[in-house]
Amino acid sequence: MSQVASGDLATQAERVAAFAIENPAVAVAALLVLLLAFGLAVSLYRYLTRTPADRLVSVLGRYDEVAVLMHPNPDPDAMSSALAVDQLAAAVDTDSTLYYPGEIRRPENRAFETVLDLDFDRIETAGDIAADQVVLVDHNEARGFPGAGDVDPVAVVDHHPGGGTGRQFTDVRTDTGACATIFAEYFQSRDWEFYDVDTALTDGGVETGTVPEDALPSHVATGLIYGIQSDTRSLTNGCSSDDFAAAAYLYEGIDGDLLNRIANPQIDAEVLDVKARAITERVVNPPFAYSDVGEVSNTDAIPQAADELETLEGISAVVVVGECDGTLRIAGRSRDDRVHIGRAIEAVVESIPMGEGGGHARMGGGQIPVEYMAGIGPSDGISREDLRQQVFDAMAGER
Repeated sequence: MSQVASGDLATQAERVAAFAIENPAVAVAALLVLLLAFGLAVSLYRYLTRTPADRLVSVLGRYDEVAVLMHPNPDPDAMSSALAVDQLAAAVDTDSTLYYPGEIRRPENRAFETVLDLDFDRIETAGDIAADQVVLVDHNEARGFPGAGDVDPVAVVDHHPGGGTGRQFTDVRTDTGACATIFAEYFQSRDWEFYDVDTALTDGGVETGTVPEDALPSHVATGLIYGIQSDTRSLTNGCSSDDFAAAAYLYEGIDGDLLNRIANPQIDAEVLDVKARAITERVVNPPFAYSDVGEVSNTDAIPQAADELETLEGISAVVVVGECDGTLRIAGRSRDDRVHIGRAIEAVVESIPMGEGGGHARMGGGQIPVEYMAGIGPSDGISREDLRQQVFDAMAGER
């Protein structure tokens, strides 16, 4: 800086000082305005740069109690995501209750609940949800029980397609393989570390006062990593780089014994029977397969049969259907880049009254009331044979 410029600055400084001496009230007011503007700028910057985890925790902290709602018949991804919300809520002294409609029946799902000694509340109607503020995990619109349409969630965290949103917070990432991945990112962004807990947990958690601040217990880390594994088929299907990063982060905190017990449960005899029927009754239209396994009592056997059928040589996409309590359940799998199985199932059921269907490119599902297949309501109905042909047409891109 030149001497002339330095002199000009010194002169200006002297003038400002002189003005402040002559007009102290104005100078103080100006200083206060500057400080206020600076404070507002800092606050705005912090607000705009908050992570999704920060925003969700802020929402949870506004309430004394929240209800965490899983989708019907929850899987490990949904259950571990509910556990994650429970941990985040506890960090801001908010009580949470974890709810699910339907049943937990699939062997790995039951093992998940039992091995981790979880405390979930089953609901039959919306009236069973005690808290007014509901957080949806692993789905973005409540469904599967009377009054579900009236549930207006305060927050939604999900990785499935759909238009559901939360009143105060929404984080839906359809390019992520598991909802548990999103929660793992939350914990990592807030620098949560891990700590070991006794595997003999009580009432689904750890006694108050024993939990380190901002630390994730080993059973929750184990649940989250299994949630990622189960929804991405051990990081081989429908996953992204975020899923690998989340698994790497969680790996440091898992309990290997718990993980092994969850991943290798005993298998229900009916599941084996349904898998066998799916294989023996299969109809193949290369490279696609379809199987109707008939009546089942354990609906979780249907997607497991689809998993099994997809492993057959020469098969790249499959759909398995089975009937339970007057409803035809549909499970689809695809490892064919030409077949978005969720959209294929949706295309088949959309013309059938009360039919529901959808899902991801690699995994989809749906259901159709049998009475509507028979022609009740504003449709002519559809036979099981016609349904099979429509599924093949949809997988081939002809619907």
